[in-house]
Amino acid sequence: KQWYQRRVRASSPQVQEVYEGGVLANMKPGTLCIDSSTIDPSVSKSIASQVEKAGGLFYDAPVSGGVVAAENAVLTFMVGGSEEKFTEVKSYLDLMGANVIYCGDNGNGLVVKLCNNMMLGASMVAAAETLNLGIRMGMDSQLLSDILSKSTARCWSIDTYNPVPGVLPGVPSSRDYEGGFGAALMLKDLGLAQGMADASNTTTLMGSLAKKIYEELCENKELASKDFGVIFKDLSSK
Repeated sequence: KQWYQRRVRASSPQVQEVYEGGVLANMKPGTLCIDSSTIDPSVSKSIASQVEKAGGLFYDAPVSGGVVAAENAVLTFMVGGSEEKFTEVKSYLDLMGANVIYCGDNGNGLVVKLCNNMMLGASMVAAAETLNLGIRMGMDSQLLSDILSKSTARCWSIDTYNPVPGVLPGVPSSRDYEGGFGAALMLKDLGLAQGMADASNTTTLMGSLAKKIYEELCENKELASKDFGVIFKDLSSK
């Protein structure tokens, strides 16, 4: 039985190149293709159409959860495509994730993923600003984070992926922002989300501002290669 799964950190042109440069030409009828890249939903839909014409089935299955979730096989997969083979797709993704969720037609998994990352980017900026403010006003970073984690400001960027070095062990901020989800990748996803917003005539005040903030951060090539929580380091240095 033939099936393909693409890597996670590919761009739209890279995914197109893989399929149009070899996969489609060598595909056997009934081939199942699962793509976990975060790319433009319109590109994913186009590839899905080409795969279908070649006799296969294509599913976009972007992933969320970060490095820690990947290491513990508790990722969340958001799947777009035909319901016909979803049970089989889920059986493969269950080996890597705790949540495999069917989102509807091709491209829908990517829509959800980009909405998630737009909110994540904005929330990380807000968390970094908040923590930086509290620390400058004399609060201990650990105590401040503990209180925020138990209050109405609680979010993943505070209680699971805190951007302040030393607050949480094992997260990128506590190892000089190495590993994790790169700031340049966050900028890519914010750009894709803004593309969806523009195409649908949707106002995204926080999303567009987060994109601008990460654009400015990524002008520093060293910071661009670090985990996206490095926004705290950038803000705290100003």
